[in-house]
Amino acid sequence: MHLYLFLLFFISKSANDSPKETIVFQNGEDGYKCFRIPAIVKAPNGNLLAFAEARRNNCGDFGDVEIVMKRSADNGLSWEKLQVVVDNGADQAGNQAPVFDLTDKRFPKGRLFLFYNTGIAHEQEVREGKAIREVWYKTSTDGGQTWDEPVNITIQVSKPNKPEVNPKYNFTEDWRSYANTPGHGLQIQKGNYKGRIFIPANHSAGPPQKQSKDYIAHAYYSDDHGKTFKLSPNVNYAGSNEAIAAETSNGSLLFNCRNQSGDAKYRIQAFTNNAGETWDEVKIMSDLPDPVCQGSIIDFQPKKGSKVLIFSNANSQTKREKLTVRVSYDDGKSWSAGKEMYGGSAAYSDLVVQKDRNIGVLYEKDNYTQIVYVSFGYDWLEQ
Repeated sequence: MHLYLFLLFFISKSANDSPKETIVFQNGEDGYKCFRIPAIVKAPNGNLLAFAEARRNNCGDFGDVEIVMKRSADNGLSWEKLQVVVDNGADQAGNQAPVFDLTDKRFPKGRLFLFYNTGIAHEQEVREGKAIREVWYKTSTDGGQTWDEPVNITIQVSKPNKPEVNPKYNFTEDWRSYANTPGHGLQIQKGNYKGRIFIPANHSAGPPQKQSKDYIAHAYYSDDHGKTFKLSPNVNYAGSNEAIAAETSNGSLLFNCRNQSGDAKYRIQAFTNNAGETWDEVKIMSDLPDPVCQGSIIDFQPKKGSKVLIFSNANSQTKREKLTVRVSYDDGKSWSAGKEMYGGSAAYSDLVVQKDRNIGVLYEKDNYTQIVYVSFGYDWLEQ
């Protein structure tokens, strides 16, 4: 009898911890040819808000691209109808980075920030100095149902040399291409930097260089709930670009970047003790192989033990495939071998902690034909 009860408990627990998948964005839906660049956050009421770039005509990065959102009230088992959040006409709006400000006393139910970029030309043309990408944010105080007017923060968080576009865009640094994250933004929840809104980003500077060495990762942050922004220093690694950050156990953060140069097919990490005001160390992470793609990272507090970091990416150095989730028990200094979520074609992903304390990952699957959501228990990672 005791053995039977144990087996019943084990089977039930394993079933609850095992990954469960739901399609969130399917190519062709609502007249869009392609959905890419997933980002996801949990609202204070527990709803999950999934964002993507809805590409009207093809899967290319540039063109008629809107930012869209879907909402789930049941931990990702079902999703409401698609909602357009940002529409830049026939041009591009993308690189959405959502984050909730949970420390502003004016908004006790939380205030959702959505940072994004707009563009009027292909990335290569922007790198060649023929156009500019601007940086904006919108806010919502009702969980993304309605949105305030957009705010242009380009002058605070970028350094373009395009006075013909705007006289204020007259920087000697000549930042050209620009992109947030991709993935969710970060707000630090404890310690000396509690309340800091931190958005990983990257830019190119000056004319294009071989191996994309004109790219470099940076971040911008606000300590006054979005009234003003400051820039972090550049990460000291030419070719670093798409980045993500997570809060560490001491109330600082870890910065994790894609290596666009491809000189080493691994992730780049920048360590800091002052939440991105300076970088103490920048290193190639040989336990995080990567095919030059995007990755996601979150912090998580298990029921037992210390806080951990959880990371997802395509676990390959040749193809965008084998979506894998890993754990770090030492604030990102080292990473586990990980658990493979999906062995086939998989690219960009974003992680979230659900209201039931399970973990979710929103990711691009099967050659960018769909974006799916998978949830699993933390115990599954350690099985």
